[in-house]
Amino acid sequence: PYVIVCNHQASLDLMGMVEVIPEHCVPIAKKELLYMGTVGWACWLSGIIFIDRRRREEAIEVISQTARTMRRENVR
Repeated sequence: PYVIVCNHQASLDLMGMVEVIPEHCVPIAKKELLYMGTVGWACWLSGIIFIDRRRREEAIEVISQTARTMRRENVR
């Protein structure tokens, strides 16, 4: 497993990153994207894991759980 960090400036950058990111990748995004109408629906349907950056402990737990699942299922 590995981590790719992408710092994008606009929500439309996400569309371009989807073309670059390898298959079987687990994307993580800020929870605010979930409430952005069509973009939020598309992110949710594509399996993006959302973290709440305002709640640090909760965000760490979500990322830790994702890492454990990735190791157990041997996915990137």
